[in-house]
Amino acid sequence: MVKISDDLAFRGLVHQVSDEALWKLLDEGATTVYQGFDPTSDSLHVGSLLGIITLRRLQMAGHRPILLAGGGTGLIGDPGGKADERQLLSKEQLAANLEGVRAQLASLLDLSSGAGAAQGLLLDNSPWLCAYGFIDFLRDVGKHFTVNQMIAKESVKSRLDRADQGISYTEFSYMLLQAYDYLHLHDAYGCGLQIGGSDQWGNITLGLELIRKVRGAEAFALTFPLLLRPDGTKYGKTESGAVWLDPAKSSPFEMYQFFVRTPDDEVGRLLRYYTFLSRDEIEALDTETAERPGGRKAQLALAREVCAMVHGPVETERAIAASRALYSEDVANLDESMLLEVFADAPSSRTARSRLDSGGLPLVDALVSTGLFSSKSAARTGLQQGGVYVNNRRRADPEALLGREDLLVDRYVVLRKGRRDYHLLQFE
Repeated sequence: MVKISDDLAFRGLVHQVSDEALWKLLDEGATTVYQGFDPTSDSLHVGSLLGIITLRRLQMAGHRPILLAGGGTGLIGDPGGKADERQLLSKEQLAANLEGVRAQLASLLDLSSGAGAAQGLLLDNSPWLCAYGFIDFLRDVGKHFTVNQMIAKESVKSRLDRADQGISYTEFSYMLLQAYDYLHLHDAYGCGLQIGGSDQWGNITLGLELIRKVRGAEAFALTFPLLLRPDGTKYGKTESGAVWLDPAKSSPFEMYQFFVRTPDDEVGRLLRYYTFLSRDEIEALDTETAERPGGRKAQLALAREVCAMVHGPVETERAIAASRALYSEDVANLDESMLLEVFADAPSSRTARSRLDSGGLPLVDALVSTGLFSSKSAARTGLQQGGVYVNNRRRADPEALLGREDLLVDRYVVLRKGRRDYHLLQFE
C-alpha cells in the first residue's frame, strides 16, 4: 500500500510543511485535519476543488477531515491574494452562499457514520467567532502576537508595499480569527493539522503559534502549491468567467470541455492534483502524451475523472456524448437543450422556415448569410475543397440545397467551415 506521504509527494502537493514529524503521523497514525473555505460565492469553482480533493486523500488514508465554512471569517474577508480591499458581504448573503456551497462540500467527502473514525465534518465558524466578545478576544488572542509579526506576513506585506493601497484594520485582523479557528478545532475536535494553498502559510503558522502558546501543544501545517496557469492567473478561470461546481452556473459539458482543452504541458500536473488514478496509470498517460500528443488520451481521462467526481457518471456520459457530437454526425442525436448547450459559444442567427420551401435553401446562400464565407464564390470554393459540413456531414456540391430533412429537432442546422468555425442556424 502506498504511504500517504509518498502519494502527496508524487502528486506535487507538498509546498511547505511545518515539521518533518508530520510524515510519521500521517503514515503511521491518525489525526484530524481541516481546511477552511470562506463562502464568497454560492458555488465553489474548480480552482477551489484542489483542497477538498487533498482532504479526501487524507480521509482515505484514515484521517478525519473537517471542512470549515467561514460564516464568521467571511464577514471580514481574507486579504491573501487580493490587491484591493474586499467588498464586505452581508450576513444574509453569506448565509445564502453557505447553503449553496454546503451541498457541494458534502458530496465530495464522506460525512457518513460508515467512515468510522475518519467520518468527515462540515462546520461553520460563525457560532464561536460571532459570539466572542471584542475585549475578550483582544485579551485572549491578540496579546499573543506583535504587530511586527503580523505585518511581516505576505498577505499583509504585499498590500503595505503598495503606495496606492493599504489594508484596513478589518482585513488586518483576519489572520487572528483564522488562528483562533485552529485553536478552537484543536480543543473541540483534537485537530492537529491545517492544510491550505501556499498563500495561506502565514495565517496557518499563526494558528500553530497560538496553540503552542496557549495550550503548550504541537500542531502541524501543510500547504500545497497555489494552482496557477503559466501566465500567473488563477486556475479555474476562463475568458467568460470561472468554471463552477454548480451545474446551474457551469454545466457538466462546460466542465468536461474545460479539462479536455488542457494543454499537453499542464495535463500531467492536473492528473496528479485532481484525480485518484494510480501512479502507474498517470505515468502511462504521461508516456502517451509524450509519444502521441494529438491523441489527447490524458486530457480525456482527466476530464472524465473530474466531471464524474463532481457531477456523477450519468451527467458525465452525457457530456462525453455531447463532446463527441462536436465533430461527428452524432450531433443529430442530441436533444434541443444539449444541442443549444454544445453550441452556446458559437455564432447563431435566425431565418424564415419558408426559405426551405420550393426545393430548399441554396447552401451557398446560407454559408454567406451566416458569415462563414465572405462571398458565394468563396463558399463554392470551400465546398469543392471539402471544407464545409452540414450537421457535421461533409458537403462538396456547390449546388447543394438545405431542406427540411436537414433540420435537427425540427428547427436547427449546424454549419461548419473547417475544424472549428461553427454557426447555428435556426429556422422559424
